[in-house]
Amino acid sequence: MNAIITASALERETAGPRPPVLLDVRYEMGGPPGRPVYEAGHLPGAVYIDLETELAGPPGKNGRHPLPELAVFTGAMRRAGVGADRPVVVYDGGKGWAAARTWWMLRWSGHPDVRVLDGGFAHWSAEGRPLSTDVPVPAEGTFTPEPGALPLLDADDAAALARSGVLLDARAAERYRGEVEPIDPVAGHIPGAVSAPTMENVAADGRFLPAAELRKRFDALGADGGARIGVYCGSGVSAAHQVLALAVAGLPAALYVGSWSEWTADAQRPVATGHEPG
Repeated sequence: MNAIITASALERETAGPRPPVLLDVRYEMGGPPGRPVYEAGHLPGAVYIDLETELAGPPGKNGRHPLPELAVFTGAMRRAGVGADRPVVVYDGGKGWAAARTWWMLRWSGHPDVRVLDGGFAHWSAEGRPLSTDVPVPAEGTFTPEPGALPLLDADDAAALARSGVLLDARAAERYRGEVEPIDPVAGHIPGAVSAPTMENVAADGRFLPAAELRKRFDALGADGGARIGVYCGSGVSAAHQVLALAVAGLPAALYVGSWSEWTADAQRPVATGHEPG
């Protein structure tokens, strides 16, 4: 099953006999709320989902964007009309991180058909495709989560996988090396992790590289499918985008949701710096 969909293919599907549920999850870390941006214009029929309150729990020792209470996530999906009987397409402003977090959560909780709009709202609107300011109120969805359909890591799992398999660090390379740390209290990376900035999975327009190019990139990082693959980032959002890129390349991967923000909340956990995994 494809994990991404092009704008042209989505436009055809929305006009077809079985249109997908559309979720708008535009979000910028530290930026203005996404709801006003949604209300100013969105894909026709799309329902807004808030990353901070519906796709993540309160920040704390489990990280900045821990998993939300399952009832909260379930309620948000049902409000949007999500059910197992209809495909779902998710988009954000174009970066793909928030959309990938939603994709991962739906797939992890058992939804069989979820895709991310490649290039997001930016690509859709740049091509002059239709927009709407109407706020739909869909019929209540029947979404019933069954968590565990995708692999999930905790801190101990991530530490072990860094030694027994391949643990990819999706943050910018300078954060991995420990040269800068704009958010978390400690700079560096999980010992044994490999630097793999997630933005290198996309072209200049924000759309994913072709599957063959992604496979070649991950092969070069040691993530060739011969060993288990895990991914982390700062708080489990951009890492979901990396898991999505791996899926496009045909490589299953586990997500460490707590990521660096959880790892560094415990001063006893080891930290490595520099270019090498450590």
